[in-house]
Amino acid sequence: MAEKPTKEGMLQSLRNWGGSPYHDVPPVLLFTSYLNLSGYETDAAGITAAWSGRMRFWRCGGRRKKLSVRGVVRGASLGLCAVNVAGCGLAYVSDERKGGPTNKV
Repeated sequence: MAEKPTKEGMLQSLRNWGGSPYHDVPPVLLFTSYLNLSGYETDAAGITAAWSGRMRFWRCGGRRKKLSVRGVVRGASLGLCAVNVAGCGLAYVSDERKGGPTNKV
């Protein structure tokens, strides 16, 4: 008889997820959204540019020769990371600091 594949338990799934190098990006991007809404646009742009660059650096390895949907999605993700780094980096570099958070209410 063929053996049944074993199901992973919830604890093992969490361990596997915690071992991934990509799991720490979403909380940072949520934090930069909070900073942006709090009036620290320049700081949020700098942090977003740095983390998007880090993600692009992580994802660049391991290119495959055949075209697949996964490869197209990965390429689009890398393209958006590059646009994010350029846009947020430009916003961070070109802003002049005036003291504290801006209140544009």
